[in-house]
Amino acid sequence: ENFDWKLTIRANILVLKVAGLWPKGSEIYKLSLYTLYFFVFINGHNFFQAANIFFVYTDLEALSALIFVTITDVLASFKVYCFIRNIAILKRLLAKLDKQIFQPRNEQQRDLVQPSLNSWKYTYTAFCIPVFTTLVLWAIFPIMDGTVKDRRLPFSAWYPYNTKTSPLYEITYLYQVISVWCLAIANLNMDTLIAALMMYIGCQCDILCDDMKNLRNSVGGDFNRKLLDCIEHHKTILSFATDCNKFLSGIALGQFFVSGMSLAVTMFQLTLVSPLSGECYSLLFYVSSVTVEIALYCWFGNEVELKSSQIPYSAFESDWTGIPIEAKKNLLIFIMRSQKPIKMSAINLFSLSLSTFTTILRTSWSYFAVLRQVNAQD
Repeated sequence: ENFDWKLTIRANILVLKVAGLWPKGSEIYKLSLYTLYFFVFINGHNFFQAANIFFVYTDLEALSALIFVTITDVLASFKVYCFIRNIAILKRLLAKLDKQIFQPRNEQQRDLVQPSLNSWKYTYTAFCIPVFTTLVLWAIFPIMDGTVKDRRLPFSAWYPYNTKTSPLYEITYLYQVISVWCLAIANLNMDTLIAALMMYIGCQCDILCDDMKNLRNSVGGDFNRKLLDCIEHHKTILSFATDCNKFLSGIALGQFFVSGMSLAVTMFQLTLVSPLSGECYSLLFYVSSVTVEIALYCWFGNEVELKSSQIPYSAFESDWTGIPIEAKKNLLIFIMRSQKPIKMSAINLFSLSLSTFTTILRTSWSYFAVLRQVNAQD
C-alpha cells in the first residue's frame, strides 16, 4: 500500500476549498460566483481600512493603531493572489508526491519520516492557538472594554455612511469580524501548506540518506544500479525544491517585509494601550501569531538545508570500499554534486533560515525604537 503524503494536509485543503481557493481535481483556478463574492467581501474591508489612512495620517498614535492591521490584511490578500496565480505549480507538486520514487521503501523509512510529519502537525496546532485567540479578542474587545456603548468598531475604517446608528453599526461590526476571520483562516492554511511542502522535501532527504547508508555491494553490479536510483531520487528532490521555491518565493518575500513592519508597529501600539485591557491582550496574541508565522517559514526552510547537507555524509557511510571503479566514479560525482545543500529562499534575496528569523526580529526592534523616539519628540 502506497504511503499517502497528502493525508497530513487534508485539513488545509478542506479549508482552502471552503474559501474557494482550491479547484477540484487537477484543475487550475477558475473564477466563479462564490470566489468572486469571497474576494469582493474580503477586499472591500481592506479598501475601507486603507481609505481611513488619509484621515488619520497626521496622528502617529491613530495611524499605528490602524496600519498594523491594514498592512497585514493587504499582505494576506497579496498572498491569496500569489496562491491563485501559482496554483498550477502547487497541483504539480502534490502530484509528484504520488510518484513511486517518493515512496518510503520499507516500514523503517515510514517510521523515519513520521517525526517530521508529527512535528508539522504540532506546529499547525501551535499556530492555530494564537491566531484564533487573536481573532476572538479582536472580535470582542470593544465589548470587553465597554467601548461598544460608544459604537466603537473592532477595526478603525472609513465608511460612506454613519456607523454610529443602528442597524448600520451592528451590520458593519459583523462585516468586519467575518472579513478578518475569513482572510486570517485562509492565510493560516496557506502558510502551513507551504511549511508542509518544505517538510516533504526534508522527509525525502531523510529517505535518500537512509537509502545511501544502506547501499551494499553484491554480485551483478547491484550497488551501481541502486546508486543510480538514488541519484535519480536526488534529481527529483531538487526538481521538487525548485518548483516549491517558485511557488513560495513571492509569498515569503512579502511576508518577511510586512511582518518586520507590523511587529514594530504592534509593539509600539502596546506602549499606548491600557495594560490588561482587551485590546492589550489582542495585541499580545497578534505579536505571537506573527512571530510564529515567520518562524514557520524559517524553521522548515532551515530543516531543508540541514537535512540536505547530510546527503554527502550518508553517501560516504555506504559500503563503497569493494565496489567497481565505475560505481566509485558515480559515487564520487554524486558526493561532489550533493555537497551544495538545498536552500529555500524569497526570490533569492532572503534564505528561509533561523538566521533570517533573528534578523527580522532585530530589524523589527530597530523600527520600534525609531517609532518610540519619534513619538517622544512629539
